Amino acid sequence: MQHHFEDEADALVMEQNDHVATALKDLASGDTVRFRMGESIKTVIAADAIPFGHKIAIGPIASGTEVRKYGEVIGRALTGIETGGHVHVHNMEGIRGRGDKAKQEQAVSNQSKEAANE
Repeated sequence: MQHHFEDEADALVMEQNDHVATALKDLASGDTVRFRMGESIKTVIAADAIPFGHKIAIGPIASGTEVRKYGEVIGRALTGIETGGHVHVHNMEGIRGRGDKAKQEQAVSNQSKEAANE
C-alpha cells in the first residue's frame, strides 16, 4: 500500500530532540529519506525496509537510550540502533503506559534508598 503525504518529506519529525522520524510512505533499504527538522530538510539513508507509519532512526541510538518521538519518551533501545535503522518492537521496548515497568522501577528505587540508609 503506497502512502505519501508531503512532497518535500518522506518522514516526519515533530521535535528537535526526537530520535526517530515516522515514515510517511513505505521505505526501501537504501532509500534516501528526507525529513523536516525545524525549517530545514535533512536526509538519512534507510538501513532497513521501513513500512508506512513505522519509525526510522535519524541518528545512532545507543542500547539503553530512552527513545523520543513527538518530544516524549516512547521506549528504551534494547540494542544499539544504527542511523537509518527500523525502530520497532524488535529493538525497542515500549515503556509508555506500562504499569509493570513503573512498579519495577519504583521497587528498584526503593531498594536503592533502603540500602543507602543502612
